[in-house]
Amino acid sequence: MDTAMDIVLVPGLWLDASCWDAVVPLLEKAGHHPHPLTLPGLESRGADRSGVHVADQVEAVVAAIDAADAPVLLVGHSLGCAIAWGALDARVDRVAKAVYVGGWPAAGGAPLAAGFPTKGPDLVLPGPDDFDEADLRDLGYDALAARAIPSPATLTTEGLELTDERRYGVPALFVCPEYTADQLRAWVADGEASVAEIARLEDVAYADVPTGHWPQLTRPEELAAVLVDAAG
Repeated sequence: MDTAMDIVLVPGLWLDASCWDAVVPLLEKAGHHPHPLTLPGLESRGADRSGVHVADQVEAVVAAIDAADAPVLLVGHSLGCAIAWGALDARVDRVAKAVYVGGWPAAGGAPLAAGFPTKGPDLVLPGPDDFDEADLRDLGYDALAARAIPSPATLTTEGLELTDERRYGVPALFVCPEYTADQLRAWVADGEASVAEIARLEDVAYADVPTGHWPQLTRPEELAAVLVDAAG
C-alpha cells in the first residue's frame, strides 16, 4: 500500500519556501511529497505588500491543499501555524493531521501579529535586542537577517475568519523548539490566553526538537524525522 503523503509546509514571518530547503529532500527520501510554500507578499524583498491580506495567505495554503491528491499533512511554522489553522478551518475534510512548529492555532478575529514593527505596508524583522537568546540559538541574528523578507503589515491588524468547529477534531502535533513540550503543556494547563485554542483540541501530541525558533534551519534532520513519523 502506498503510504506517501502530500506535506504542505507553511513558513512563518519573514521567510519564503526556501527556509524548508534542508527538510524537503529528507521528506522526499522517506517517500513523501513536500510542498513548501511562499506566501503572498513574500515573493521578494521588493514585492508590493500593500494589497496583501491575511485572507490571501490563508487562501494560498487552501489552494495547496486542494492541489494535493489525498488528505495532507499540514505543517505550519511560527505565525504560519495561525495561517495553517485558517486553511484547516476551510478544508477540514482534506487534512489528515496538522503539525505546529514553534507556534499554535489562533483564535478568530484577533490580529495575528499585533505589536510587531511595521514600515508602511511591510512587517519588518525586528532588531536583535527584540529576540530572546533562546529564539536565536544555533542560528544567530545575522543569519536570520540575511534571509529575511518583510511580511505584509496587515498581519498586525487582521485576524482569521473561522467557521468550522470540526477543526478541533483534526489530530495535532506540537513541535517545541526553543521551549519544551512540558512548558507548553503547563501553559495550556494554566489557561494562558495565547495557547487557549490548544485546550480545545481533541487529539494532541507533543515533540521536542531542542534548538532555537527556526528548527527547519538549525535542526532539519531532527525536524524531518518528526514530520516523517507524523506522516506515518
